[in-house]
Amino acid sequence: MNSNQIKLIVTDMDGTLVKSNHELPDDFFSVFEMLKQKGILFCVASGRQYYNLREQMLPIKDEIYFAAENGSLLMHKEEEQQINDLPFDTVLELLEIGRKVPNTYTLFCGRKSCYVESDAPELMAQLKKYYHKFEVVDDLSKVDDKILKFTICDLNGAEKYTLPYFEQYKNEMNVKVAGAMWLDISAPDANKGKAIETLQKLHNISPEETMVFGDYLNDLEMMSCAYFSYAMENAHEELKQAARFITKSNDNDGVLEVIRREVLELPESKV
Repeated sequence: MNSNQIKLIVTDMDGTLVKSNHELPDDFFSVFEMLKQKGILFCVASGRQYYNLREQMLPIKDEIYFAAENGSLLMHKEEEQQINDLPFDTVLELLEIGRKVPNTYTLFCGRKSCYVESDAPELMAQLKKYYHKFEVVDDLSKVDDKILKFTICDLNGAEKYTLPYFEQYKNEMNVKVAGAMWLDISAPDANKGKAIETLQKLHNISPEETMVFGDYLNDLEMMSCAYFSYAMENAHEELKQAARFITKSNDNDGVLEVIRREVLELPESKV
């Protein structure tokens, strides 16, 4: 396959495109301009909230696609391209279980905002990294919004301690460990892979013309949407097995290195 045929690039954010300090690579926007000149579409696909992603990509917010909340919401130029929310009775069922998980915080990730019942400093510190809009409410069951994702924040480790409480839902919903302390549950057809498939159909782009990058288990479905599927050096082992290629870690600009070399054909270490 020839990477010169790339028409669409999709990348996860945390652990993938952005560094451990949650900042974009210094030359990201200049690299994006080169991709734009070549007519290549760019999409960020993240478990983060749309408003948070838009804020970080503010200079180019109307030029790229956003597959937010693990693909539950696909946005372009402030308009919904696709939305997959959870039935509210299902959300309430999950909430009942979530409240039984010790030492955790439950989040409702809605279309308008993110909602939590606690203002604990350790939770606020995490929310501010990934959510631009969030509200502390008295009772999550009274929230009036479309819920795109049900999330548990487990500071002790979501895969080990929280996932077992929700294993029973794996066959009927998307239950994903989205990071060391995050467990996300979304609708059956809501994942990053489905969002990419929608984008490919909109623009008549094939998997052979698509390049994707990811690092964690909520990126698994993306890997099958592109021939050029890359796992980061720092990725979860299961994702590395699903990807066709491995690139350097997020702190070593692995995403941009591949784009420069394989898509833009730039000399090493030059933009």
